Amino acid sequence: MAKWIPLWLHKLGSPPIFYRVAGSVRPWALALALLLGAVAAYGGLVLAPPDYQQRDAYRIIFVHVPSAWMSLFVYAAMGASAFVALVWRIKLAEVATMASAPIGAAFTFITLCTGSLWGKPMWGTWWTWDARLTSELLLLFLYLGVLGLYHAVEDRRQAMRAAGLLALVGLVNLPIVHYSVVWWNTLHQGSTVRLLGPSRIGMEMLWPLLTMMLATKCYYIASLCGRMRVELLALETGKDWVRRIVLTERTA
Repeated sequence: MAKWIPLWLHKLGSPPIFYRVAGSVRPWALALALLLGAVAAYGGLVLAPPDYQQRDAYRIIFVHVPSAWMSLFVYAAMGASAFVALVWRIKLAEVATMASAPIGAAFTFITLCTGSLWGKPMWGTWWTWDARLTSELLLLFLYLGVLGLYHAVEDRRQAMRAAGLLALVGLVNLPIVHYSVVWWNTLHQGSTVRLLGPSRIGMEMLWPLLTMMLATKCYYIASLCGRMRVELLALETGKDWVRRIVLTERTA
């Protein structure tokens, strides 16, 4: 079976094959995202008890925390695909880099907005130049910078490579965002959920949070597949497989 894995990955690297596979994966990933999101929302908003200090105000964590996780996860994925694209010149990796950028920017924007909504009743202010907040804002600027550089260069392949290089440079900000509450004395609370060691949250609150995290992962996969399919059609304009798809859709 191990011998088939490299062959399968090689085939998946073909734009027309990836286009078909992504088209099959996308609806399933989107349906799973909606299902998990609904379950998580019900668990977090209805089943989970009020917090003993923050009461019902804490429930925004079921949006804020998964969005914050995804803002880092998507940038890490974008950086990994940018590295593959720059080293091995794989077209699909370039497309994945640019398709990830607007998704990650959206998650980061949601993180900052929900953080401000949460910060007002907890800290008494919408915004403070806290290390965690400032580094997260810088992450949004990095996403926007990657998108801006991509759209500023006319040649799409050159634009992808230039934007990918900027994405790689921005990876240095990820550990700053993650460890800012450890390295500096910040207003932002420390990590509530820990991969190693016990989490500082009850199970009745933890499972909806983890379920929402899975929902956002599935949404990322669905959105990434859709964006990559659109980008591939634009990038491969004039190729035979694109013409066949256009003709098929016109006659359908």
